[in-house]
Amino acid sequence: MSNQKNEQEKDAVASAVNAIVRPPILVGCEESGTITSEFRKAGYEAYSCDLKLTRGNSDWHFRDDIMNVIPTREWDLIILHPECTALALSGNRWYGKGMKKHDERLEAIEWTVQLWELAKKHARRVALENPASVIYRHLDYDSLQYIQPWQFGHGEQKKTGLALWNLPPLLPTNIAFERKQKVWKMPPGQNRKRDRSKTYAGIAREIVNQWAA
Repeated sequence: MSNQKNEQEKDAVASAVNAIVRPPILVGCEESGTITSEFRKAGYEAYSCDLKLTRGNSDWHFRDDIMNVIPTREWDLIILHPECTALALSGNRWYGKGMKKHDERLEAIEWTVQLWELAKKHARRVALENPASVIYRHLDYDSLQYIQPWQFGHGEQKKTGLALWNLPPLLPTNIAFERKQKVWKMPPGQNRKRDRSKTYAGIAREIVNQWAA
């Protein structure tokens, strides 16, 4: 009985040490704080970074260029949400080859590739989120998957891609039977773009459950 108690005490100490020395997590190009707050609830040191003020806890937010923040330390996990306007396939009529804004797409591709490579240099694991996008053909990743909110408890449709490096694909955990187009039918407004880009709570929880070290 004494040996069992000693082993339990050792395990408790080891867990405490791991919590202290575990490298931090960074969620880049994201101001809502949805994912980072879920990681911190689970005991992780998790920060967000964006040029905008956060809607979450400002104590855990870098208001800075993500390129400046990544090299400041070594990270366990970096999750990136780069601006998708010029990259999304849905924008081909404006940003496609021969279109007026095509140069903006080329610049966005170059910047996002640099971001991806920088993250891989400073993190053990990296994920990059975008919708159906031209960026995936330019990234060196292990796997690419597409997920939907309805696979994680939200009865809505929003096809989201994840380029993964040293990470397993997210597994669906809570299939909802509704398939509403809520995001695409949001009325015009000052915060429409911001609200459309916010990570669904069910997806954020499963990112923590399935990708936490």
